[in-house]
Amino acid sequence: MKTEVLVDGLAFGEGPRWHDGRLWFSDMHDHWVLAVDLAGNVDKIIEVPNRPSGLGWRLDGTLLIVSMTDRKLLAYDGSGLEEVADLSSVAAWHCNDMVVDAVGRAYIGNFGFDLDAGTGFQPAVIALVDTDDSVRVVADSMAFPNGTVITPDGKSLIVGETFGQQLTAFDIAENGDLSNRRQWALMPEGAVADGICLDEAGGVWVASPTSKECIRIEEGGNVSHRVACDQGAFACMLGGEDGRTLFILTAPASNPDECREARGGRIETCQAPHARAGLP
Repeated sequence: MKTEVLVDGLAFGEGPRWHDGRLWFSDMHDHWVLAVDLAGNVDKIIEVPNRPSGLGWRLDGTLLIVSMTDRKLLAYDGSGLEEVADLSSVAAWHCNDMVVDAVGRAYIGNFGFDLDAGTGFQPAVIALVDTDDSVRVVADSMAFPNGTVITPDGKSLIVGETFGQQLTAFDIAENGDLSNRRQWALMPEGAVADGICLDEAGGVWVASPTSKECIRIEEGGNVSHRVACDQGAFACMLGGEDGRTLFILTAPASNPDECREARGGRIETCQAPHARAGLP
């Protein structure tokens, strides 16, 4: 499976979401939320000073944005940014990816430690921002929780643990709490889980920056497809007119200064065997 370049010249793309006929994403190190159509036309949506990451929408159409370095969840209604929740009391370091469920609750991960400074691994939590904007921890002892999806029935959440080299699943209670933690799949040797998305056959596409590829994994660990990239793959999303376009966000590095200078970030595409499913 070979890719074609849809967009280039990005600093560092993250948090891709197919929404309303376009791919929305964060150019994290350039501090912008952007949207691109299938012809490659890019629109600037909103600047986020403290680095945007995960994206999602509430039922009223409000765009939710994870603001990384100040550890906040923001809302954008088309005119400006407003703070929804401050996660600094539960998130030990930068917040990252997010999935918003069918009723508007947001599950948000964080690094757990200062990755750029190399201070040493520390476990992190998954925080839930409820529909009343309250914040609580719903999972702890996570090894860098990253990309997150919710199954079509709304009953299971799957998250990539980057430093755990696995996908981990939870049951979702009616109130949003998580339980029954279990290993969904181990990553193949040399690969790690960054951004993920789910397809209608139950497979999870996983962007792996270390092995420079996007991998389709089935529950239990079987690898059914691999898409090679020539630089690190950090996030992925299924979308397009039939839900089978796989968007892969790649970059030559992840360091903020290097990314802004090199502007080597790209959105690459290929056709996947199954259409998008679940959330996001």
